[in-house]
Amino acid sequence: SGHFDKFREWLIHSATRDVRIQAILIAWSFGALIEGLVGFGSPWAYVVPILISLGVADLEAIRVAALANNAPVSYGALGAPIIMLAAVTGLPLLNLSASVGRIVAFLALFPPWLLIYLVSGKEGLKEAWPLAIVASLSYILGQFPTSNFIGPYLPDIMGSLTSFAIILAFVRYWKPKNLRGFGGKILDEKELRSSDVKFTAGQVAWLFLPFIVLIIVVVLGTGPWSPLPKIVLQVFSVKAISSITHKAMAVSFIFSPFVGGTFIFISWLIILAILRPNIQKFGEAMKKSFNQLWGAIITAMFMVALANTFNYSGMAGSLAYAFSQVGWIFILLAPILGWIGVALSGSNTSANAMFGYLQYSVGRLLGFPPYLLPSLGSVGAEIGKPVAPQTASVGVSTSKYLRKEGDVIRHNMGWTLVILFYLILIGVLILVFMPWAMQF
Repeated sequence: SGHFDKFREWLIHSATRDVRIQAILIAWSFGALIEGLVGFGSPWAYVVPILISLGVADLEAIRVAALANNAPVSYGALGAPIIMLAAVTGLPLLNLSASVGRIVAFLALFPPWLLIYLVSGKEGLKEAWPLAIVASLSYILGQFPTSNFIGPYLPDIMGSLTSFAIILAFVRYWKPKNLRGFGGKILDEKELRSSDVKFTAGQVAWLFLPFIVLIIVVVLGTGPWSPLPKIVLQVFSVKAISSITHKAMAVSFIFSPFVGGTFIFISWLIILAILRPNIQKFGEAMKKSFNQLWGAIITAMFMVALANTFNYSGMAGSLAYAFSQVGWIFILLAPILGWIGVALSGSNTSANAMFGYLQYSVGRLLGFPPYLLPSLGSVGAEIGKPVAPQTASVGVSTSKYLRKEGDVIRHNMGWTLVILFYLILIGVLILVFMPWAMQF
């Protein structure tokens, strides 16, 4: 309908000429919004051409978009990775959302500092450190309570919109010492606005309306106060005798019509009535969406089937027993396992499907808090996104590095490993000093 293009135009015109503020608003806040709505590497494809048009070098624009996308990935595509993790581990969805959210809150403290450094250097970071603090805390302010009290569907969207509002208000009253362009170059212009185009309050409210509708419908329908998700139409169960324990085992699958996707569908119908696209554009959008997603839908079904085979056949349990022999050192390996999983598969959702139950089983054998290792694995997977070939293929599709994914992955690798080490440190600190944060 063109609505999203207008939203992007408002965002660009709201940013100042300073490349540090542009990087935070576009790569950090806007990128989190795209990840929360679409996922699957889409933030790269949306953010990279905007950054390039604002003067950021192509390869650096790709790296900035990729590293800014680290924190939001676990809640990408309206919570798909966490939903998958809950499905394969059997852990309550809201508790998993909360445990991952607590780790992501620590992780989100770092990327804004890195983004400012990458686009403006040390001097630029020295001048703009207050912006890094505000960017981190404003995202956490929206992400943390949403993930802990509502569920995995909206943390990215709430974090993004909260950071938009707070950062735009902050830069009205705070200005860096120097106006800097890409590479830290000091600009001469006194006027900080990137354009004279003005948007009225009514126009801005209209641009945000679809997101507001989505938030209201999903929060009302999926929150702990809603009775609808508790409605169950059918329970499918199978009982058998385990060949290992020689005890009766039961596997059950619950069919409930009122899940997160149901309310996302309802919000889509409302938004459709508001935007009223013409029939031709609606048909084109549906056709394009199907062409983009049919492969992912089939892959997801077989990935769940493969993960269940992996888990229920005893393969995951056997591997978990082997991994548990390393003892507490596995806390160092859990994020790396997630990182490897997404680097190979390109998908946090797929990595959680394959390794989520394994991580959970190792944690039980070692006596760790039950949510710690699966959550660390999921967050480790999001850090692997910048070096995943499949994600890079999507990300470079709107840049001149098309079919040069190897160059992009090599360029991203160094800082990705730094963030992975930071996550390992977070995991150790939680295990030693804050194990209660992973208990419900």
